[in-house]
Amino acid sequence: LRIVLAVNERRVRDAFPYLETEAQWASYTIRDQRRKACDRVRASYPADQQKALLDGWTDEASAPDGADVFALLALRRGWIARLARDLSGAAGSEIRGERATVITGRGTRYGFRRRDNGIWGLTIFTAELAAEAERASRDLEIVDRSAQDYEGARRPDAGP
Repeated sequence: LRIVLAVNERRVRDAFPYLETEAQWASYTIRDQRRKACDRVRASYPADQQKALLDGWTDEASAPDGADVFALLALRRGWIARLARDLSGAAGSEIRGERATVITGRGTRYGFRRRDNGIWGLTIFTAELAAEAERASRDLEIVDRSAQDYEGARRPDAGP
């Protein structure tokens, strides 16, 4: 119900506490890795090389926290529209141990996992958020290697 209210009232950020823990961690990782990558690009890349990277990462890098990253991605990727369409009414639910499923009036099934704090966490976005966090980490590694090259090329003692 809290997810439905957040979606219907366009308070996407308020749905964040009802994601499973791994999805929340991934959202923070995205923000942290994008922030580090943007900082590294600004500090080490030539000015003409910065814009393309920064344009794609600045929103996530400047997000105050993981909930804001989730809200950005949810709007960009159409997750909110999907939830608004599907969560118009619950037809039933099934609970099996630490997992639960909510069946909507449209027949869509949404999985939940009980979190350590006892709150049920929506699982539908976890894989995509985790993949984005991995991508952000890989991007940071590439940025770091390139930044080292740029820094090395600027040193007076750098060779050919």
